[in-house]
Amino acid sequence: MKQTRLMTAAIAAAVLALGAAGWLGVELLRGQQQSAMFQVGGPFVLASSAGGTVDSATLAGKPYAVFFGFTHCPEVCPTTLYEMSSNLAALGEAAKDFRVFFITVDPARDTVAAMKDYVANFDPRIEALVPTDDQLKQLASDFRVYYAKVPTSDGGYTMDHTATIFLFGRDGRFAGTIGYGEAAEMRQAKLARLLKG
Repeated sequence: MKQTRLMTAAIAAAVLALGAAGWLGVELLRGQQQSAMFQVGGPFVLASSAGGTVDSATLAGKPYAVFFGFTHCPEVCPTTLYEMSSNLAALGEAAKDFRVFFITVDPARDTVAAMKDYVANFDPRIEALVPTDDQLKQLASDFRVYYAKVPTSDGGYTMDHTATIFLFGRDGRFAGTIGYGEAAEMRQAKLARLLKG
């Protein structure tokens, strides 16, 4: 009887210990996720298709989005910018001051003039930014994005790149992402939530 009680107590203690360890693991993981979440992005001053430069320090107080791509992109970039244009139109007055920055990963071909012509096909709140090679390397590190030049059979090249829209809140902090191919309703809900925040 005494042995049974001891065994029951030992099992209960083990269950409690495992439960506590599991809870602690979840809390630590949650803390890591929150910590990592706020490490996306960084300061930048980049040449703009609208003329002059865009300094990220001047963006405080209004939410905005950042997307990396290039003008020779066959599908992902035009699709993403078209979908964002549709979302912005649907949001109406609530998104009148919202800005979307399209940063090229191909500055060798994407001059400011070329980028200006390209974004003219989309919502005017989409502004193209052109980094130097060194600035692009820093941005890739700050935003945790991937890009690489890929040779094509005709002797030219294309670019592989991260196909994610990065969302930033009024406080300038990373607030989430919109993935390529994400449902229109989900994109809309994320943007609406960002604008309210």
